[in-house]
Amino acid sequence: MEVVKDKQKSSTSISSTSSTTTQLTSDTSDTNDITYVPYSSELQLPGIMSLIENDLSEPYSIYTYRYFINNWPNLCFMAMNQETCIGVIICKLDRHREALRGYIAMLAVKKEFRKKKIGTTLVKIVINAMKQQNADEIVLETEYTNLGALSLYHNLGFIRDKRLYRYYLNGVDAFRLKLFCKGEIPVVEESQHENRVIEERTNG
Repeated sequence: MEVVKDKQKSSTSISSTSSTTTQLTSDTSDTNDITYVPYSSELQLPGIMSLIENDLSEPYSIYTYRYFINNWPNLCFMAMNQETCIGVIICKLDRHREALRGYIAMLAVKKEFRKKKIGTTLVKIVINAMKQQNADEIVLETEYTNLGALSLYHNLGFIRDKRLYRYYLNGVDAFRLKLFCKGEIPVVEESQHENRVIEERTNG
């Protein structure tokens, strides 16, 4: 799965565990040993930064990580394979105009563990956590060419809110995606969604 970036930049890996772990059920035997744990200590930060920065061309400063993690530690979760962090998601939740808006700032999964629904599981955990805190909506940005990330979020109910031209420092456009937490959004078949994305890439 691909990394999701916000305007400031992001990415990660980790090698420490939390005292509170959640073993989630899995559809495949090779993911049975993966646990999902909340962030619990700054000792985990170097691993998180390493994992994220392996996937991004626009690395965040340590102050960006601390901004999110120190203010919203309950919205940072890690996927652990025994003692090794193989995935992470970092978010925030604050007031935006009249809405309580969640924001997915960073999402990364180690390359050799992709295609195992780890990124999807991390996003689902965060969506549930934000809904429990009465979020009205959740947003994020991802490269408009990132079909993997677009499909992942689309299948979870996110819709494209707008296209942001030359959003990233490398000049690539982004889509802002949004999930409305207080209502149901119909899910379109993944193949149809990918065809629409390809059309937009072709037509510019």
